[in-house]
Amino acid sequence: MAAAGDQEQVVSLSGKVCLVTGASSGIGAGTALLFSRLGARLALNGRNEENLKETARRCEEFCDQKPLLVPGDLTDEAVLRGMVEQTVAHFGQLDVLVNSGGILAMGGIEDTTLQDYDRVMNVNVRSLLFLTQLAVPHLIKTKGNIVNVSSVNGQRSFPGVLAYCMSKAAVDQLTRCAALDLASKQVRVNAICPGVIITEVHRRAGLDEAQYTQFLQRTQHTHALGRPGTVEEVARTIAFLASDAASFITGVTMPVDGGRHAMCPR
Repeated sequence: MAAAGDQEQVVSLSGKVCLVTGASSGIGAGTALLFSRLGARLALNGRNEENLKETARRCEEFCDQKPLLVPGDLTDEAVLRGMVEQTVAHFGQLDVLVNSGGILAMGGIEDTTLQDYDRVMNVNVRSLLFLTQLAVPHLIKTKGNIVNVSSVNGQRSFPGVLAYCMSKAAVDQLTRCAALDLASKQVRVNAICPGVIITEVHRRAGLDEAQYTQFLQRTQHTHALGRPGTVEEVARTIAFLASDAASFITGVTMPVDGGRHAMCPR
């Protein structure tokens, strides 16, 4: 039995090379920071280079090796190819891919334009599929894994966010299919499905301050735990699935939503 103060660190990413998209803000940035504390070597992608540099600066307080920055738009195929190529060239391997980059667009069946639909699906699904395909040969070599950031919107239906719900349902199905495709090669694929998390994504989608405040207040009733979640709470779940602590888990779409997925209107 381990002596007090000498317990095994259950969740560790020590030495693992992790590529995280969407790391310039929100869940992606929080994940990068936690991964650095858990010993990961990081390659970070985001669209906002200044914010991405700030994420890297915060990670450097914990990293033995400075994060590699691979900025760019996820809809650009050349950017995606470069991300994987630069990561492997720099670190010599790839162990974990975290697909955190994504966008939210408002609109229901009556007012979602094809342009909005294409934009959401291209960022949230098409880029994720292609980046996964590019990463898989390297993940097979390391028996690595993938964690996709989906949403409770992929498991439950909500009005006014049609394209977003469709995109996250596609991410959930991609996760399960890829997990089965890659299981024989010992590459795990999982997804986390957050509920309402305090980030900038809703403001970027168009909610003003009053609307956003009301939106957060509604979580008292829409989430069983009666509050929104934090980036740190989501990041801890991503870290668990990315670590060897989850070595027998694949193909799951894990809610991190304060119980919202289990609720029904009454």
